[in-house]
Amino acid sequence: MAEEKDIDAVTGVDTTGHSWDGIKELDNPMPRWWLWTFYASIAFALVYMVLYPAWPLVNSATKGVLGWSSRADLRAEMARAEAQNIDRIEAIKASSVTDIAADDNLRQLAISAGSAAFKVNCVQCHGSGAAGSVGYPNLNDDAWLWGGGVEDIYTTILHGVRYGEDDETRVSEMPAFGRDGILDREQIAAAAAYVRKLSGQEADAAAAENGATVYADNCAACHGEAGEGVRELGAPRLNDALWLYGGEEKDIIAQITLPRHGVMPGWGDRLGDLTAKQLAVYVHSLGGGE
Repeated sequence: MAEEKDIDAVTGVDTTGHSWDGIKELDNPMPRWWLWTFYASIAFALVYMVLYPAWPLVNSATKGVLGWSSRADLRAEMARAEAQNIDRIEAIKASSVTDIAADDNLRQLAISAGSAAFKVNCVQCHGSGAAGSVGYPNLNDDAWLWGGGVEDIYTTILHGVRYGEDDETRVSEMPAFGRDGILDREQIAAAAAYVRKLSGQEADAAAAENGATVYADNCAACHGEAGEGVRELGAPRLNDALWLYGGEEKDIIAQITLPRHGVMPGWGDRLGDLTAKQLAVYVHSLGGGE
């Protein structure tokens, strides 16, 4: 005897026999368009697996009858781009960074390539936006220890700063006035107060007055009489609001007592002259360069 169907009284549609809290589930068939779309998706997947790489193997993947590869496609695209720019790349290799920066055509290519090189090699210290952090210079401002011209930047990139493996590296050393007993604590505190006054910050007037003499005797030779700095010596300006290690009184006292000296690698041997030029032009284009 056939099982009697359960028909929903309102819609006249068979039910599945399932019921929750008195609500019955209707046994409506799937829409035809949905079924055909589902079947087409299965057919498409099967064809794709035959034509393109699909199944992972131990060390590779199935190649597909078309032999297409995203890596091969990328290599071909990069080769086309390089072929299009080969003349300009050769021109960059043969030109000085000053000439590159002055040529709109070469400068744009150098900036594009330099931006990519910066993201790979420089963001770890200077940040993705080149804004730097404590101990790592901001490349967007006008505070350049050895000059912000494109040639100056190029030289710094090539040879680094206090980089022992390069004989032409940039070198500047600030004496440890406290550690080595050159100045006592009172003199260091007075010098710090005077430096804060130079930079327009709040400072103890009496201490700053005493610090003027300490500064003139010990600091002006490198940092300038008015704190304007001396780029040839890599001595920073002290009369502005830009500070590599902080401009609070405690920060200045710490730097006078036992100065911190950062190290930047020389990138010339690592990246080559072409990339060093492109990096220099890119950094110069950020706006802080002169």
